[in-house]
Order: sequence, then structure tokens, then C-alpha cells
Amino acid sequence: MAKVLSMILAGGEGSRLYPLTQSRTKPSVPFGGSYRLVDCVLNNFVNSSLLRIYVLTQFKSQSLNEHLNKAWALNSITDTFIDAIPAQMRTGKHWYSGTADAIYQNLQFIASDEADLVCIFGSDHIYKMDIRQKIAYHQEKEAVLTVSAIRLPKEQAYHFGIIEVDAEGRMIGFEEKPSVADAKTIPGDPDHVLASMGNYVFDSQALQAELIRDAADANSSHDFGKDIIPQLYPQGKVFVYDFTTNTIDGEVGETYWRDVGTIESYWEANMDLVKAEPAISLYNRKWPMHTHYPALPPASFRDSEQFICTIRQSLISDGCHISGATIKKSVLGSNCFVGTNTNIYESVLLGDTKVGSNCILTKVIVDKDVKIADNIQIGVNLEEDRKRFTVSDEGIVVIPKGARIGF
Repeated sequence: MAKVLSMILAGGEGSRLYPLTQSRTKPSVPFGGSYRLVDCVLNNFVNSSLLRIYVLTQFKSQSLNEHLNKAWALNSITDTFIDAIPAQMRTGKHWYSGTADAIYQNLQFIASDEADLVCIFGSDHIYKMDIRQKIAYHQEKEAVLTVSAIRLPKEQAYHFGIIEVDAEGRMIGFEEKPSVADAKTIPGDPDHVLASMGNYVFDSQALQAELIRDAADANSSHDFGKDIIPQLYPQGKVFVYDFTTNTIDGEVGETYWRDVGTIESYWEANMDLVKAEPAISLYNRKWPMHTHYPALPPASFRDSEQFICTIRQSLISDGCHISGATIKKSVLGSNCFVGTNTNIYESVLLGDTKVGSNCILTKVIVDKDVKIADNIQIGVNLEEDRKRFTVSDEGIVVIPKGARIGF
């Protein structure tokens, strides 16, 4: 077996997820009731038995560091670790200027580790991957770099690196975030493109040499998609791993992957969890989803004297208390209290929230530590909501952390 070192890029500012990223880095944004976005990639590594991991942090990292310490501390097992590495300006007085620069500024960890392969993954995508299968493909192809790819609608091309591949799986073309009009589509399928998933397996020596070369290039933006991949693929040793071939015991249906870069995609990813047949499961015991579980009592659901408590197609976390309310197609994080005759529909409450009686919340994302008084309606009149809150183009209302509404 090759010796593998893993590095997770978790320094993203996440400006398109504002105000959820007002006080936290993007990988630390809560997701799915009990989790943080970073938990998805960490579970992929841990469940793949790859337990030598550096998590590179930068912006507003305090909540992320606290979560890593609580949820992902290993018990002094020899040569295993999950360590957070803050940006430390090791190569000059500047923060990370790109994804490749983030790795370059921590090159000493790779050089001293003597690993054969280095996995470099982002931290803000929702998916499951047995990374060992990708590593096996990388070794079979004797690749310098292997890039994971997924088929996406052409209209999304401007968000991703778009790949061309030959019959052997070798990358023969790559363009970072092209316009929709210019994006190269999959042969025979003019409506779809092959998009990079932003996670890589590198030969360690080749990676180090390329990062040193790139750091010396004053014209480079020091980014994997913009600079490193375009430099490497013409040399013929960059291969493309088809994510749809990845299999996990206990999982059914097609492989699932979602980039949660916007409020809309974040809301949709949470709504995917409450579908009658979720596209991604949190309940597969063969692929457990680890996170930090605080010491809380079970969720409780109680009828009031006048109103029956009704919960349908929803995820309700520990410590929640629902009294005579109706909750449909929603996700509630821990310690949410909901009063009588309140209706919550297609909404996401991140936790530590109190919603009064006789309220209506429709397509609302409520950040932590929010209190909503009785008789408040949100998501019903978007014009009024825009005067007080952030409202996405798709009509999703976001309540910022710590807000007091109606008091």
C-alpha cells in the first residue's frame, strides 16, 4: 500500500453564503441538523481508513477549530492524526493567494512526511466517496495527478473546471470556469459537461516540484484549476476519475454530489435530505457519519390543548421541543423550541433557536441563537422580508445569527 497524506482545504471565505458566513468560515456552516459542511469530506477519509489528515484553515476559523477538537480528535494512534493548520504566512507576509499557494505555504509538511501520494480535497461539497477506489485508479494509471469528475448540466459550467477526456481516461483538455457558450460539452451529449469536483490525488514528488515551479511564476494566480492542471495535463499523465463508478456498501441509487456554494444550493442540499427517498443517506451503518454530538436529551413532540403536533418528512435533532406545531419538509438543528400553532415548511433551522406561537416560516434559513416572537410571518411576503433580511433571488429568506425578531 502506498503511504498517503491528506490535506483538506478549509479556509474558504464563502461570501456567496452570506450571512451564514458572517461569523464563521464556510466549512464550519452547519448542515443536515447535526453536522458541519466539513464533516462530509472528513467522513470520506475516515471511512476510507485514511487517517493522516491536515485541515488547512484561514478565514474566521474559530468555530471550525472548536468543532474539529470536539468531533475529530484521534486517540494517539501511532502515525494517525487530524490536525488543523492555520495560515501562518510561512513564505511571506500574505495570506493564501490561491488553492495551490495554500498547499505551497505548507509544503514542509509534505516534504517531511515522505508520503508516496497526497490527496488534496475541498471541504464544502456534500457527497460520499470511498477514496481508496480513486487511489487504486490513480495507481493503475501510473498517473501524476488524478482529478475526480462528474457530469453536470451545461448551464452550470461557469462554476467549475470543465474537462475533456480520451477513451483511456486521460485528460486532454481543461478550462477553468468557462462561459456557458464556450464550455466544451460531453461528446454526443450537448446538454452536459464533465466538471472537476475539486479533489485531487497527486504523486507527492511531482506535486512538490510543480508547486515550487508555480510559486516562482509571477504571472500565476497559484490556483489548481487556473494554473496547476493546465500546466500538467498536456504532459499526458493527468487522468480523470469517474465519480459515478465509486461504490459504497449499503448505498442505493445514483452517486450524489452537490456544491453548496450559494444560499440556493445550500437550501436544496438540506431539502434533499428530507425527500421521501433521499439522494444521500445519513443512516447507512456501513458508512457512519461522525460528528460532535453534544449532551442533549432526545427531541420531544407534544400536543397542546388545542393543537396537534404534526411532523412530516423532516429531520429533528436532539434537544428540540415541539409543542402543538406543524413542521413539514424541514431540518431542525439541536435545541430548537417551537411554539403552538406555528407552521414551519421547507425551512432550515441551524439550532439554538426559539420560535414563538402562531408563526409561519416558509423557505427560511434561520442561523443559530435566533429568537422569533409570537405571530411572526417570514417567507410569506418577500417584499417585506427584503426590508429586514437577506433574500436570495430564488426567494429563500436568511435570518442572521443572533437575530431578535418581534421583540
